[in-house]
Amino acid sequence: MIELVVHGAVLTGLVIAAVLIIHFRDLLSAAIAFGIFSFLLSLEFYILQAPDVAIAEAGIGAGLTTAIFVMAIRGTQRMEEVEE
Repeated sequence: MIELVVHGAVLTGLVIAAVLIIHFRDLLSAAIAFGIFSFLLSLEFYILQAPDVAIAEAGIGAGLTTAIFVMAIRGTQRMEEVEE
């Protein structure tokens, strides 16, 4: 019974994180929400008894990809800053 509750909570978190990614207008906030989504997805893979896929998703999806997104966003300028 407890497994179903945890499974439902993770799936609900995935849906909420996906909606937040679409909703945020700030790219940095969207990248952080994407990292949370990837972490929850790796947790879901672990719950589904696929630890090798979970480790790969956590390392590449939640860690590396989020870091690359953050570095790329910091290397750009906001549209408001360019117009001034």
